[in-house]
Amino acid sequence: MTFDVQAIRKDFPILHHLQDGRRLAFLDSAASSQRPIQVIEAMDLLYTTSYANVHRGVYRLAERATNAFEAARSKVAAFIGAPSHDEVVFTKNATEAINLVAGSWGRANLGPGDAIVLSLLEHHANIVPWQMLAAEKGFEIRWLGLTADGQLDLTDLDRLLDGAKLLGVTAMSNVLGTLTPIRVLADAAHDRGALILVDACQSVPHQPTDVVEMGADFVAFSGHKMLGPTGIGVLWGRAELLDAMPPFLGGGGMILNVTTEGFIPDAVPAKFEAGTPPIAEAVGLAAAIGYLENIGMDAIRRHEIELTSYALRTLHERLGDSLVIHGPCEPAPRGGVLSLELLDVHAHDVSQVLDEHAVAIRPGHHCAKPLMRHLGVPATARASLYLYNDTDDVDALADALVAAREFFAP
Repeated sequence: MTFDVQAIRKDFPILHHLQDGRRLAFLDSAASSQRPIQVIEAMDLLYTTSYANVHRGVYRLAERATNAFEAARSKVAAFIGAPSHDEVVFTKNATEAINLVAGSWGRANLGPGDAIVLSLLEHHANIVPWQMLAAEKGFEIRWLGLTADGQLDLTDLDRLLDGAKLLGVTAMSNVLGTLTPIRVLADAAHDRGALILVDACQSVPHQPTDVVEMGADFVAFSGHKMLGPTGIGVLWGRAELLDAMPPFLGGGGMILNVTTEGFIPDAVPAKFEAGTPPIAEAVGLAAAIGYLENIGMDAIRRHEIELTSYALRTLHERLGDSLVIHGPCEPAPRGGVLSLELLDVHAHDVSQVLDEHAVAIRPGHHCAKPLMRHLGVPATARASLYLYNDTDDVDALADALVAAREFFAP
């Protein structure tokens, strides 16, 4: 590989530690990535030299904190191609960002006789908020199905979108790694008068993102999956949509004026950022974006295609028919997420054996139970790749899976 993984790994303190004398093969970045020292130091620097609450104080320390916080917003906006930094709303995570859309736009625009469309690839974060709102407001939820190889089945898309007001879809499945054709879906939704909400949690960390080129109306993602800290997510929305939406949470920071008779909300994005925001987390996210930009998102995507191709080939060669890899069989239409099923062995048992070999993967339904039912499995053992992984990690995964197969063999 031309990608210098060893140089990258040096920036991640947690990857320097051995587990039972072995190099840790961390293959759970789809759940939460590790952080480079640059992110840790950026947050530490803010706390030790420039921390104060933002948007309120007029003393110099508060102004420095506010400037750092708003610079982070601009950094995010540039990274995703947002036309304006005011279209970037900081949230607690992507789940909160999607709840914001459902609770604000959805509550104001959906009711009996209306419909939205979701896909079977969705994380619970893009299902449950809509189910909760549907129970309250009485609209219909329609479902976009899948092909045999885990791609979205678009044959019935026009019918599903007929009369729908929103299409909510993931840009990349956190279970199958499937990359969905967002621009095609956005154009189809708009042709039918619907908006499109994109859950980009798994795609933004791994490939270039341009919200305008995507044709999206709303995009949600989380900092902790892209080398940043926990506790911060992003909602991007088109300015005219955000301006028309009512506030989601009430309190300090989101108001222009309050009287005993009522309140006037502030302008976007403050309207959706009630209370003290994630100040240090925003600075950490900006540092993470700087780190990713330094490497280059195109380079990261190329690396992951190469590594995913190697993983698919290696696992098939080493384990044959005893291992099922769910999702697209070619690396180009997928990300580096491999949901594995070792025949006759439960995913949790597989994960425990792999941990004994210093291979960290995640077993479970991955907050995608409708997809699990479609696949006909209760859980999978998910290995997910990122920029700090290399062929040694894949080889360690294959070795550990072989050991698990032998351990559980009758």
